[in-house]
Amino acid sequence: MTELRSGSLRTRLVTVAAAAIAAGLLISGCGGGAAPQGAEQAAAADPASGANASGSVNICGVKDASGIYKGTAEAFTKANGKVTAKYTEIGATTDEARTQIVQRLEGKSTECDIFLTDVIWTSEFASQGWLLDQTKLVEANKDRLIPSTVETTKYQDKYWASPFFTNAGLVYYQKDKVAKPETWQQLYAEAAKAPGNGYVYQGKQYEGLTVNFLEMLYSAGGEVLDDKGDVAIDSPETREVLDFMSNGLKNGSADRAVLTYNEDPARLAYESGDFGYQRNWPHVYRLLNATSLAGSFGVAPLPAWEGGKASGVLGGWNLAISAHATNQSGAVAFIDFATTPEWQKHVAMDYSQAPVNEAAYSDAAVLQKMPFATELLASVKGAKPRPISPVYPQISQAIYKNVYAVLSGTASAEDAVKKMAEEITTAKASF
Repeated sequence: MTELRSGSLRTRLVTVAAAAIAAGLLISGCGGGAAPQGAEQAAAADPASGANASGSVNICGVKDASGIYKGTAEAFTKANGKVTAKYTEIGATTDEARTQIVQRLEGKSTECDIFLTDVIWTSEFASQGWLLDQTKLVEANKDRLIPSTVETTKYQDKYWASPFFTNAGLVYYQKDKVAKPETWQQLYAEAAKAPGNGYVYQGKQYEGLTVNFLEMLYSAGGEVLDDKGDVAIDSPETREVLDFMSNGLKNGSADRAVLTYNEDPARLAYESGDFGYQRNWPHVYRLLNATSLAGSFGVAPLPAWEGGKASGVLGGWNLAISAHATNQSGAVAFIDFATTPEWQKHVAMDYSQAPVNEAAYSDAAVLQKMPFATELLASVKGAKPRPISPVYPQISQAIYKNVYAVLSGTASAEDAVKKMAEEITTAKASF
C-alpha cells in the first residue's frame, strides 16, 4: 500500500528537470519529449480484448511484502485458464521500484506488460507517453470502482491506469483516555488535556508530512493547485493550518518527536501506551491488535476542520499497462479480474488492504476481518488525490520542506507560504 513510500525525491525527474531549468530548456522531466504530445499520441487499451486473451502476462513492481501481488497473479491464472500471470519484483522500496520502472519505460523494454504504479506517478508517466490510455477500460469498469480512487488515474481528462487497492488515513484513539475526534480542533484540545493524551503523526521531512499537512489543508478548504492547475497555496487557509500545527507542538498537543517520525516510528510510539491519538494507515489496525493495546483502541475517519468537512488524501496502487507491452489483451484480462467485486473482497480479507470496490466494505466476511471497514470507506470516499502534475515530486518537496521549517521553528508561516508558492511555481515552469 502507499503508506507513503514515495519519501525520497532524489529521483531522475528532479535531476533532469533541474538541469532543464538551468539550461533554460523546456523539456519534460524524464526526457520523453514534450509532455502533451506524449499523452495525446498514446495508444488506447481495448476493453473487449481481454475476453480473447491468451499467453502470459508479466506484472512488475515493488517488493511484495504482503503477498498480494503474487497472490492475485496466482488466483488470476487459476481462474482464467487461458492466460498465465506472474509478478516480478523490481525494487525493494518504492523509490527503487520507480527507478527500475522508469529505466524500462525509457528503454522501451518489453519485459513488463503491467506496472504496479504509486498513485502519485500517474501524471508523470502518462505525460511521457509511457502508458496505454485506459479510458475505455476504466469507463467499462467504473460502476465497480469508488470514484475517488478513479481520480488517481486521471491526467488531461483521460484515465491511464486502473485502481487496484487504495489507502486513506485513519485516527486511532485510546477509548479510555480520549474521545472519538469529530474535528481537528477537538482532537488537539483533547490531546493537550493531560499527559498520555498526546497525538502522534508523520512529521519527518518527507512525503508523509506532505500528506499529513494536505489532510488538514483540504479539510480547511485550501488547495495547492486550483481547477485550472494554477498555484493556489498562498492562501489564508494555508497560513491557518501551518499556525495550528505549529501551535500544537508548542502547547503539547503533539509530541515534538513527531518531527522524526514516519509511519513505523509513529506506530511504535503509540504502541507504548503513552499517547491518546495516532494518525496512520489501515494496515496499522492488524499490527495494533497484536500488541497489549488490543481491544483498547477505537478507529475513526479523519476529522473535519472546524466549520468545514473531513478530507483525506488518497494513497494506494494502480495497474498501468506499458506502452511497450507484448500482451495487451492479457493485461486487460488481468485488470478485469483484479478489480472484480469478488477479488476485491480478498484484497481486504486476505491482505488487509483497502478495496477499490465499495460493495466489499459492507460484505459480512470482510467486516469480520476488518471491523473498521465503515470508517475506512468514509475516509476513502471523502479523500482527494494529491496535486495532479507531472512535477508532483518537486511540488511535494516544496510542501514538506517548508511545512517542516514552520514546525521546527526555523521559519514563520508567512515566510513558508511565500516560499512554498514560489518553489511550486518554479517547478511547474520547468515542465
